[in-house]
Amino acid sequence: MNEKFFDLKKEKQDRMINAGLKVFAQNGYRHASTDEIVKEAGISKGLLFHYFVSKAGYYAFLYDYITRFTILELTSEIRDTAIDYFDLQKEILEVEADLMEQYPFLFLFLESVRLEDDPEGLTVLLGQGKNVTAYYDEMLGNADIAGYLRIDDAQSVSDIIHFVKTGTMRETLTGRKGKVSDYTKKMQAVLSQLRHLASNL
Repeated sequence: MNEKFFDLKKEKQDRMINAGLKVFAQNGYRHASTDEIVKEAGISKGLLFHYFVSKAGYYAFLYDYITRFTILELTSEIRDTAIDYFDLQKEILEVEADLMEQYPFLFLFLESVRLEDDPEGLTVLLGQGKNVTAYYDEMLGNADIAGYLRIDDAQSVSDIIHFVKTGTMRETLTGRKGKVSDYTKKMQAVLSQLRHLASNL
């Protein structure tokens, strides 16, 4: 990656990052078109390749940058993970909402990476460091579920919440007037309902 990318104005950096996150999230690596990316970003293809050389280089940059950024924000905002499970989920949702205000398709991009099956895309991802999924598992594995006798396995509940989050993001953000705040409200309601069901003896 060309380090001079970070000499660009922040607004232009974010346009180039957001364009890639959106197009890769919606199409996967194989079907993501650099033509669509540069159109979304409002830049020339020459500029994209000037900083990232190739589609693979751009994809690698996005994955590395977004992974580091997400883990850094979660780490700095959530200091104690050994708390009530649903309180922790609420804190995570608040951090996610802040991240999505800057990068709306961040988590849908990470989900597309998790499901990637294209050989070239997978090659790009080889050797990358700690991933966000592993970090979430580590955080949520420390949460306290003692007060929820209906929860035998926190991982299963976390998987359900992840599935609902992903579907809600897709439904909300791909709409014409999709807003991050709409996503957040829906997920707050889901977490409240799950907490009620888990503690309703």
